[in-house]
Amino acid sequence: MDLEKIEQGVRLILEGVGENPKREGLLDTPRRVARLYEEVFSGLDKEPVGLFEKSFGENHTEMVLVKDIPF
Repeated sequence: MDLEKIEQGVRLILEGVGENPKREGLLDTPRRVARLYEEVFSGLDKEPVGLFEKSFGENHTEMVLVKDIPF
């Protein structure tokens, strides 16, 4: 993943909507957005079969809650 390209793209978007990407409140925004995309698309090349191995052998009619699932 090319984080620098993503950062450049975010800077262009900020400029496109009339913002100043060098403004104090936006200085880190391109880097934060690039890290967001890195996390969101981190599973793009992973095989999903291993992620769906949870099964429950109990015969319940109640809701089952699965916690701490990475996104």
